[in-house]
Amino acid sequence: MKLTVNGKAVTLDADPEMPLLWALREDLQLTGTKFGCGMALCGACTVHLDGQPVRACQTPLSAAAGKRVTTIEGVGNSKVGKAVQAAWVAQDVPQCGYCQSGQIMSACALLARRPKPTDADITQAMSGNLCRCGTYNRIRDAVKGASVILTAGA
Repeated sequence: MKLTVNGKAVTLDADPEMPLLWALREDLQLTGTKFGCGMALCGACTVHLDGQPVRACQTPLSAAAGKRVTTIEGVGNSKVGKAVQAAWVAQDVPQCGYCQSGQIMSACALLARRPKPTDADITQAMSGNLCRCGTYNRIRDAVKGASVILTAGA
C-alpha cells in the first residue's frame, strides 16, 4: 500500500483493514499520534487525510492509500501548523499533554479552512477532542492566538 506521510512517499506491506493509527505508530514509528479510546470518540488519534481531520483509530489503512497523511510530526511544516504550535506554547496549553497532538491537528484543520474562526466555529471544530485535564479555555485561547498570527497584516 502506497501513501504519503508527512511529505514522504511510503509503501507499507500491511493488512488494508489495519487501523491507520497502528500503521503510523508501529510500522512507521510515528508515535506522536496517540491511542485514546479506540472508538473515534476522544480525538487523541486525529491526523489529516488529504487535509481533512480523521480519527486514525477507526480509519482503515486502505482509506489512506494514494493519499496524503499528515501527523503531529509533520504539521509544523505548514504556515498554519507553525502558527498553532507557537500559540500552543505561548498559551502554555498542555497539562498532561496526552490529547494535545489530536487537539493541534483539529485546530490546524479549522484554521486552514477558516483563518478567522468565530467562537462557534472553534467549539464545533474542537468538540470531538476530549481533554481529561480540562485545558479547554487555554485551547480556545491558543486557537484564537494562532488566528491572530495567521491573519496579522492581512
